[in-house]
Amino acid sequence: MIVRDVIKVIEDFAPLSLQEGWDNSGLCIGSPDAPVSSVLLGLDCTPELVDEAVECGADMIVTHHPLIFSGLKKISPDNPVGEAVIKAVKAGISVYAAHTSADKVIAGVSGAMAARLGLKDVEILDEDGDGTGLGVVGNLPEPLTAEQAVRLVKERFGLKALRASRPVEGMISRVAMCGGSGGSLIGAAMKSGAQLYLSGDISYHNFFTHEGFMIMDIGHYESEIEIVDILFSLIKKNFPTFAVRITQNIYSNPIFYF
Repeated sequence: MIVRDVIKVIEDFAPLSLQEGWDNSGLCIGSPDAPVSSVLLGLDCTPELVDEAVECGADMIVTHHPLIFSGLKKISPDNPVGEAVIKAVKAGISVYAAHTSADKVIAGVSGAMAARLGLKDVEILDEDGDGTGLGVVGNLPEPLTAEQAVRLVKERFGLKALRASRPVEGMISRVAMCGGSGGSLIGAAMKSGAQLYLSGDISYHNFFTHEGFMIMDIGHYESEIEIVDILFSLIKKNFPTFAVRITQNIYSNPIFYF
């Protein structure tokens, strides 16, 4: 099998053409024609993940976040990106990322968030016009108070804490969400009729919300981590006897909570 075969499976699910203009999804290290015998998956391509790939004999890494977001002026072991690039190239490991391409399909990042809450009638929040787009919105099985919604979100996402705006006084029946950094979709969430919006990286001023609308910041990592399992299942389903594994050090969140 070659790298191109793995890429086809991923891009049949999350076409590369869907990615945002600023993104750098796709194959950033290696040749699509390089042979591959084992794949290691994670959320972030850290130097530690590359080390693990070398140790377990994986010759391809698939992550959600791209290792290289923009042009590098230098490749140096003095910073994590440069170190990971050097290690991957030296070991002959191909590196692929399905970032906003996997964000914009309904079965991707945001859809997985909706499934955790058991939402019904789920649809794309900010449509591109072809059934894809960023974020999703759906309805809770039954309305909840703000306090009940906080408990549900913390339980379903395994959170010790979350950041929230002032709790709404009425009942919450419709919920919008976007995995990762979703501050730009707050307006779309309000227009969708949602009383609650879940995302990550929400800035201070966005927490001054309109009456009847509430925001919860559950964390960038916490909102996206399930995509690793989705990509794993996708590759394993298509190549049942192929050596594919999820990193043993899955918690790559650079944010620490004390």
